[in-house]
Amino acid sequence: MANGNHKLDNPVWYSISETHKDFGIDYGTIKFYHPDYCPFGGFTAFDNMDDSISQYAKLVNNFFIIGQKPIVPNNLKLKNELICLQMIIYNKVEENFEDLIVKLEEEHLDDLLGLVKMVYPEYFKKKTVSLGNYYGIYKNNQLVAVTGERMQMEGYTEVSAVITHPDHTGKGYAKQLVTYTVNAIFAQNKTPFLHVAESNVGAIKLYEKLGFQIREKISVWNIVPNL
Repeated sequence: MANGNHKLDNPVWYSISETHKDFGIDYGTIKFYHPDYCPFGGFTAFDNMDDSISQYAKLVNNFFIIGQKPIVPNNLKLKNELICLQMIIYNKVEENFEDLIVKLEEEHLDDLLGLVKMVYPEYFKKKTVSLGNYYGIYKNNQLVAVTGERMQMEGYTEVSAVITHPDHTGKGYAKQLVTYTVNAIFAQNKTPFLHVAESNVGAIKLYEKLGFQIREKISVWNIVPNL
């Protein structure tokens, strides 16, 4: 674990406490993003956790807590634990863009949501795009790859939604978009970090080639109704 990066041990908590406080719901010792933006939560203590999680579950029936294993009330259950690698990068990446990279705006939203639904529908919500900048590559008027910024706190911004259309993989789009996003974050005087499933070997190799280092393992706990 790198020294001086303690905020990244609890990225949801610090994002909602700082840069993204307007997008969060504060229950005291546990904080969640409003589910229209991102169904993620983080906590610092177990006090009143059952009640807080129950309150949030009234807003959305499928959500995630990042970090320590939470205590859930009887009407809910932990569906699964996704073990991710949290990776961080400290230097700009050399740029070599072969394709036109577009900053995605309101007119691109339908294209973005359509592509995301194919890969990460449970993580990306209609207002997730409001959390940061998103960039894409179009081919023949079709959005074929995206990458953007999600969790943000003072000093750090998460690289997220690294998605390529299944018909357009292997063409270097992800490499270009991650490079572009990382360098844009450095231009804001912030340090980029990301989360990737421990099992996603191909993505991990790409990130390592770009200069990302594994900081720690971090768990993503999926909470659903206990039917």
